[in-house]
Amino acid sequence: MTLRPIRNEEDYETALEEIEALWEAESGTPEADRLDILVMLVESYEAEHYPIPDPDPIELILHVMDARGLTRRDLEPYLGSRARVSEILNRRRPLSLEMIRKLQAGLGLPADVLVQPYEVQDTQRQAIAAIPIG
Repeated sequence: MTLRPIRNEEDYETALEEIEALWEAESGTPEADRLDILVMLVESYEAEHYPIPDPDPIELILHVMDARGLTRRDLEPYLGSRARVSEILNRRRPLSLEMIRKLQAGLGLPADVLVQPYEVQDTQRQAIAAIPIG
């Protein structure tokens, strides 16, 4: 395969096959250089045709908690009281800018993901709907 941009699925599949064949190429060889270039071409094609959206901010926090073995109590320094942590994780209250800053500084979470909009339950409407009339 001549090295050129990947323009369609056929080019993409061919590049993947060649990457697999070159995977064990010894560093510093022409084969390893070809492998590096093919990987860059495939990554570029995938970024354009198979983009991976940023995760939902709350899903990110829950994933990090699970991966690092963190508890809700571990989030209190970043989100506030026990009740506040519950409100955030149960989507009853949005993350504040200050919380996002603390999560980024303390846990290394990407602020650009945490600032993304996400669905928050409208507890005020729920409370109003629960009030009996008459």
